[in-house]
Amino acid sequence: MFTTILVPTDGSAGAEATIDHALELGQTYEATIHSLYVVETGETPAGIADDDREELYAPSERQGREATIRITDQAEAHDLMAAREVREGVPHRTILEYADEQGVDMIVMGTHGRTGVDRARLGSTTERVVALSDVPVLSVRMTDDGDDTPEAGGPYERIVIPTDGSDAAERAAENALEIAEKYDASVHAVYVIDTTTYDLEDAPRSIIGLLKTGGQNATEAVAEMADERGLEATTAVRRGVPADELLEYVSAADADLVAMGTRGRAVGSGRLLGSTTARVVRRSPIPVLTSN
Repeated sequence: MFTTILVPTDGSAGAEATIDHALELGQTYEATIHSLYVVETGETPAGIADDDREELYAPSERQGREATIRITDQAEAHDLMAAREVREGVPHRTILEYADEQGVDMIVMGTHGRTGVDRARLGSTTERVVALSDVPVLSVRMTDDGDDTPEAGGPYERIVIPTDGSDAAERAAENALEIAEKYDASVHAVYVIDTTTYDLEDAPRSIIGLLKTGGQNATEAVAEMADERGLEATTAVRRGVPADELLEYVSAADADLVAMGTRGRAVGSGRLLGSTTARVVRRSPIPVLTSN
């Protein structure tokens, strides 16, 4: 399913470390690895000559060549087909354009890049790609202590699938189950009743019952999809602040991967996905696979 994997990089050690996850999936699916560096040109100052423009962006272009070559070398060392490119433009738009042109099946990105302002730039770029991408995005969180290297990629043995019963959640589940089947991973489907939307202490029992039923139906649907693939599955319905509850559940399950949709729906539990997905992507210590 994932035969072409794109790894955008900003040249930092942390961003390039996402290659571990790309390589793991690349070897599993025999995928081609594409590396892309975007020289953020923005608005070129008025009146600047072409020669001056080249000089202005030359250091970034050189860094981009070096960064993409390193990733390509690693991919080829793992006997994978590889391609690389350096482009100019607005990072998230250029990444999405490249993915569309090359028929990319998955984008693997870090949620942090360099320190300070540059790290914020890559982080915001990742969030924009997550929100707008037509293909799944695997977000790998970087550490904040100066060591930007995430845990090594894979294998994925325990996968958590948050759901609210929406179409986006179902697509996320399908992508997660594709990976789970490859790794014979256990599946953990979870639904969170959003207590920021409902004051459950004062809510009528009928409302609480409907919320629980909705959660049970949503998680059991994922479990049935897993069962059809011969996978072990468990379900859970929890109450609380969605992002907090999901991250606690991920920790308790000792999960290797979270897979969730980027667009939820405000039914029963409130908008579980969407803004919750952004919070989970920012805070999750393990990779998050998102689907629109």
